[in-house]
Amino acid sequence: MSTTTTITKACAECIHWNSGVSGDGECRRHAPQLISFEVDDDVKVESRFPTTSQDDWCGDFEKK
Repeated sequence: MSTTTTITKACAECIHWNSGVSGDGECRRHAPQLISFEVDDDVKVESRFPTTSQDDWCGDFEKK
């Protein structure tokens, strides 16, 4: 009988992922992205890393 090994390429197993709360985390593969939003008629700008679920995946996956 042969054994099959499954490799999970999900965010939770990636070297670039920083876990957060409730199964979400930040992808730190690239620099944070600028986000602009309006608050009380003013435009605010912040930089943030993309938030992903531990089960998400992408083509930049690198095993921890």
